[in-house]
Amino acid sequence: MIPPSFDYHCPKTVSEAIELLTKFGDEAKILAGGHSLLPMMKLRFAEPANLIDLNKIPELRGIKEEGGVIKIGAMTTENQVLFSELLLKKVPLLPEAAKLIADPQVRNRGTIGGDIAHGDPANDHPAIAMALDAIFVLQGPKGQRKVKAVDFFHGTYMTALAEDEILVSIEVSPFAPKTGYAYHKLKRKTGDWATAAAAVVMQMSGGKVTHIAIGLTNVAPTALRASAAEELMVGKEITPALLDQVAESVRSICDPAEDLRGDAEYKTAMAGEMTRRAITAAMAHC
Repeated sequence: MIPPSFDYHCPKTVSEAIELLTKFGDEAKILAGGHSLLPMMKLRFAEPANLIDLNKIPELRGIKEEGGVIKIGAMTTENQVLFSELLLKKVPLLPEAAKLIADPQVRNRGTIGGDIAHGDPANDHPAIAMALDAIFVLQGPKGQRKVKAVDFFHGTYMTALAEDEILVSIEVSPFAPKTGYAYHKLKRKTGDWATAAAAVVMQMSGGKVTHIAIGLTNVAPTALRASAAEELMVGKEITPALLDQVAESVRSICDPAEDLRGDAEYKTAMAGEMTRRAITAAMAHC
């Protein structure tokens, strides 16, 4: 289908983009990579009268370390994440996970900020950001504010972003030595969204877990942080029996939508299995 007519705007600065958002309000949509918004426009699920393209704003791109924090511009593409030497050295979960996101063509245009700001529970970065304890920097007419990843997602396509705000960057802390990490994703084919997926970041000392964070993809109306499952593991050795308990805890918080990737029972079971596999893989880095 062909989307309805709209006015196209291409601001050169964040301030200019925010002025346009403030002017047009709910009649405007932000265009990042476009892989989520444009299909919705073609199907008439989204009919913005104004499209604000962020691709010509250089300050929204790039990956740098500043003050001991890794800062990723929201318009940084998945391929830039995948091949970033800084991320490979300091936050290797992000490049590893990027390999599992869509396909090379999509990764060349799709952006990390677009993946997050869209609020789709099937997107990968929300759960990964939760596992990384990431902070999102939002900017509007009144300046910038920061929101934790665990507080950002309110429901399917619903986030903490106000109508006149833009996600400008993602902040994460560099990994401490011997930090374990993994993202395990079950999908039907290359390029597909997850049937279920789990992101894990963990640390161990003396054979026991000292820290663990678990983020879940596409098993509820929004990405989930499995806090109760994490509490089960802290201070304990990882055994098959403990992993069984963790998988059960993960399954208990799932509320997936049934679709062509599976029914609710199957997706819930796979959430537990992906968590089990991600923890096992993460242990190899500890």
